[in-house]
Amino acid sequence: MTGHAYFITHPDVAIDPAVPVPDWPLSERGRDRMRAVLDQPWAPRLRSLFCSTERKARDGAAILAEALGLPVTEVEDLGENDRSSTGYLPKLEFEAMADAFFARPQESVRGWERAADAQRRIVAAVDDVLRRAPAAGDVAIVSHGGVGALLLCHLQERPISREADQPAGQGGHYFAFTAEDRTLLHGWRSIDTVAPDGAPVR
Repeated sequence: MTGHAYFITHPDVAIDPAVPVPDWPLSERGRDRMRAVLDQPWAPRLRSLFCSTERKARDGAAILAEALGLPVTEVEDLGENDRSSTGYLPKLEFEAMADAFFARPQESVRGWERAADAQRRIVAAVDDVLRRAPAAGDVAIVSHGGVGALLLCHLQERPISREADQPAGQGGHYFAFTAEDRTLLHGWRSIDTVAPDGAPVR
């Protein structure tokens, strides 16, 4: 059984309202920040990489894959909640929609995928990832902030809430849990800050 799983959110993206959101790439700053993952003490123990099929997650996983000499497996169900009904939204409008998405998980807000449905999809995808991962070593999953928040709520056995979202900013955070029994090892940490092995759970 794989040891630990590290869920990593992609960092800064190149936002372009004319481009579909799933096709946004990492910005240069995002690519630089993603390389900081390689400085984490657990990075050398990674033996498999998985990511969503969205461009920004693929870009992030590719940086790790090149440095670690590992293949990447893309998993569509690790993608962010389906927001195609609205497409790109300006920041303030998006934040209001995200608040409603988490606050009313059984409702489809303006046609967005329901949070409850997205959580079931994501939990099933992570379970499948961990079944497919090598028996030895750790696994990294490069995905998205909303995905991570929904997964974190599940791991903590708490109701869906935006309180579980990654810290505000431009993404680029991670949390860790055991692959065998899904015990949370620690909550959100920045990829820019190196935490020593054995750092306490937060």
